[in-house]
Amino acid sequence: MDIRTLKGIGDKTAILFNKLDIYTVRDLINYYPRAYESYEAPMLIADCNEEKIITVKGRVFGKPRLAVVGRYKILSVTVQDSEGECIRLTWFNMPFLMSKLQEGSVFYFRGKMSYKGKDKVIEQPEIFTESQYKEKINQLQPVYGLTKGLSNKTLVKAVKGALKEIVPTYDYLPEGVRKKYNLTDYNTAIQEIHFPSDSEQKMNARKRLVFDEFFKFINVLSSFKEKNQYCENDFIIKRDSIIDTIIKELPFELTDAQKKVLDEIESDMSGEKCMNRLVQGDVGSGKTIVAVLAMFNTAMAGYQAAIMAPTEVLANQHYEYISGLVEKYNLPFRVSLLTGSMTAKNKRKEYERIEIGLSRIIIGTHALIQEAVSYDCLALVITDEQHRFGVRQREQLSNKGRNPHILVMSATPIPRTLAIILYGDLDISVMNQMPSERLPIKNCVVGTDYRPNAYRFIEKEVKSGHQAYVICPMVEESENIEAENVIDYCEKLKKELSQDINVEYLHGKMKPALKNQIMEDFASKKIDVLVSTTVIEVGINVPNATVMMIEDAGRFGLAALHQLRGRVGRGAAQSYCIFINTSKNKETQKRLEILNKSNDGFYIASEDMKMRGPGDFFGIRQSGDMGFNIADIYLDYEILKQASDAIQLLNKKMIEISELEESVLKEETAGWIEQASNKINL
Repeated sequence: MDIRTLKGIGDKTAILFNKLDIYTVRDLINYYPRAYESYEAPMLIADCNEEKIITVKGRVFGKPRLAVVGRYKILSVTVQDSEGECIRLTWFNMPFLMSKLQEGSVFYFRGKMSYKGKDKVIEQPEIFTESQYKEKINQLQPVYGLTKGLSNKTLVKAVKGALKEIVPTYDYLPEGVRKKYNLTDYNTAIQEIHFPSDSEQKMNARKRLVFDEFFKFINVLSSFKEKNQYCENDFIIKRDSIIDTIIKELPFELTDAQKKVLDEIESDMSGEKCMNRLVQGDVGSGKTIVAVLAMFNTAMAGYQAAIMAPTEVLANQHYEYISGLVEKYNLPFRVSLLTGSMTAKNKRKEYERIEIGLSRIIIGTHALIQEAVSYDCLALVITDEQHRFGVRQREQLSNKGRNPHILVMSATPIPRTLAIILYGDLDISVMNQMPSERLPIKNCVVGTDYRPNAYRFIEKEVKSGHQAYVICPMVEESENIEAENVIDYCEKLKKELSQDINVEYLHGKMKPALKNQIMEDFASKKIDVLVSTTVIEVGINVPNATVMMIEDAGRFGLAALHQLRGRVGRGAAQSYCIFINTSKNKETQKRLEILNKSNDGFYIASEDMKMRGPGDFFGIRQSGDMGFNIADIYLDYEILKQASDAIQLLNKKMIEISELEESVLKEETAGWIEQASNKINL
């Protein structure tokens, strides 16, 4: 059912829903809250010591004050609680509240407490009378991710309408599985995830929906594993002598881990079965050169190898590097580049070279899997930064050949037991050493008062010929979330730094052509400082960049912060990462201290697993996470193991399934594979 069939949603409102990838009533039902508003008993001001949403009952102390600052009308008032403690409240562009906030009047005020120096402040608090607030106490109200022009109230109303319209779905999970793992039924879970009766029901609903995502995903992977397990090797590829020559002449020595992984790849490719291998290596561990050597082996054997990169910039960088090696060693084959921005004429030329086998190494983005591309003898398929591609895309590329070898590369550090489940169709290699010539990144976690020093440091690095990244969580200013935003921050930074320093911004909402141009300009040193969202987490390699400054660092997950830090430290010069912490929350400080002390992604991932708790369930999502709607592979590790066990139990027929349940399970899973495997990224 189209979203417009719901009462109150016309064409204009539907366009806003479409921006959130909500097109149908089912899409809306599966658009889960990002948080819940919990109206709890009011606190004494003296007990409010952490930056979080609180409610205080207070008497207006003195008269409200209205000040005009630029385009803002700022209303401020002091409120005193029953113990005589005071807190300052401010509202922006709401002067009409002056008449309501009479001296001596008593209200319940709710909002996020912060510190301005030593003073406690709440900005934009909600105001309730005693009777209004008592009606809300202990209720959980959903809070959804929004887009400009779409309010939470509109979304809540739409979801309520959708839940009334939707026909109850037959629960494809067998009753035996539900009982064994204490799972609520699907229809109850969907109701309770949006409008929970209480915290326990919310948690039960979430557990069921998390289990569903893992169960279906692992089922897809199992089908791949079954397909690949007994696949005979049609391309026996042995080590060519040119590999030894290249290794000897590299400007660096391969680490023992790189040598071991290369041996494993070569053993697979010369063995009886097709290679299906994951190379899991921390950022900067040197996965690319191992992949390049595997491609050269393939090309020297007379076959084709293709590598799919997540961005055009990275694809171009791979092309330049590999083409340079081919030219240097006078290798007897061509290298082709395929990206979406190429002209139709240039694409046709490359298609012809690929189809007749003139090009034996093909580098590109999603353009590699387009219908127009036909390969001559594709023997090796590599996906780079695999967590950016869906399992379906990986299959689409491999289907371009006749049972080619598969090599998957990931810089997302995942503990081995977790990786075995998530990458169940692949053998796993771990690259856990850093090249000796790379200097460890120097880290520091600092407060907002350090910003002027950070700006001077960035200026100094740029003056010495280097470049810098500054990462912000938001694209544009949001009424609901206080965070440094890319567009405004870029303008501010231009004023802070010397006029001769070129500062530009980048974010994911830009048109692809402009986004690629900015990344190209940064890679070619035309831009000195790049203010960006996490869009640069993967897909760009700029060895000249030596500073990574991350604003509001506490708003990101540890895995995302580690990936971002990996954008520097890629050259010979010393690199630095500055984490700006805007929070006084002790848990946030503890998490950031892990990054401050260690550059080891595997250690950070394991600590991340230990530290997460129920408070993270509906926090700001991990940037670059695995693409699940609600599940989190670290937080929900135990549920992931249960889902994996359930698949094995069902496969062994240890739980009986009725014919109806079996047919529904197959139908649901088949439909899910078709519609969602591209969405779930690993």
